[in-house]
Amino acid sequence: MSDMTEALPILTANLIVTSICFTALWLISIPLKDPSYIDSWWALGVVVLAWSTFVQLTDPGPHATTLLFLTSAWGLRLGIYLFWRWANHGKDRRYDKLAKRAKEKHGLNFALFSLLWVFSPQLVLQFVMSLPAQLGQIPETTNFGALAYVGLWLSIAGLIFEAIADAQLAHFKSLEANNRKVMDQGLWRYSRHPNYFGDMTAWWGMWLIALDAGMGLWSIAGPLLLTFLLTRVSGGPTTEPHLQRTRPEYEAYKKRTSAYIPMPPKS
Repeated sequence: MSDMTEALPILTANLIVTSICFTALWLISIPLKDPSYIDSWWALGVVVLAWSTFVQLTDPGPHATTLLFLTSAWGLRLGIYLFWRWANHGKDRRYDKLAKRAKEKHGLNFALFSLLWVFSPQLVLQFVMSLPAQLGQIPETTNFGALAYVGLWLSIAGLIFEAIADAQLAHFKSLEANNRKVMDQGLWRYSRHPNYFGDMTAWWGMWLIALDAGMGLWSIAGPLLLTFLLTRVSGGPTTEPHLQRTRPEYEAYKKRTSAYIPMPPKS
C-alpha cells in the first residue's frame, strides 16, 4: 500500500502530461481531417509516460532503469515505423469508416468524432496498458530477482520478434509483384500475426519486471488489456476480414496457420 501511496502523485502527473499531448494531437487532426497518426502515438506516448515516471523518482533502481530502456526501445521502434507507414500510405481506412458511422448514426462532426471516438479512448487505453512501465519503476528496491531477469529476456525476445515481423511485412508489401498476395513467408509462415505476438510477449515480460518490483497486482491490467485488444478488438479482428475479402488465398492460409502463437503450419 505504501508503494501505491507514493505512486498516486506520479500517476497524476503522468496523466496531466499525456492529456496535454493528446489534446495537442487532437487539435492537429481537425484541419487534417485524419487521426490516423494516433497509431504511432500509441507507442511513442508510452515512451513519454515512462520518462515522465523516471524523472520524478529520487533514486531510480534497476527495475526503473530496465523498464525505461525496454519501453523506449519498444515505443521508439514501433512509433517511428507506424509514423513512416502513415506518412507513406496515408489515411487508415478504419478511421474513415468510423468517421462515416459517427456522422450518419450520431450526427457527430469530425472534431467531435476525433475527440470522443479516437483520442479520448486511446488516452485511457494507453495509460492503462503502460501501467507496468509506470508502476514497476516506482519501488526503490535494489534486488533484481529471478522474475525480473526472465521478464528482461522475454521482453527482448518479443521486441526482436516484433521488429523482424514488421520488417518482413514491409518488404513484402514494397514489391509490386506481391499485390493482393498473402504474406506467408518468414515468421508469417508460422503465425498470422507474429508482430502482435511479439508485442504481447514484450509487455508480459515488462509486467514480470513490475511483479518482481512488487507492483504486479496493481499493473496486471496492462498486459491483460493489450492481449484483449490485439486478439479480440483492434488486432486480428479488424485486419483479417479485409484480407479475406481482398486476397483469395487468405482463407487457406488462415486454416493452416496459427493465429498468434508461432506453430508449424498444418498440412
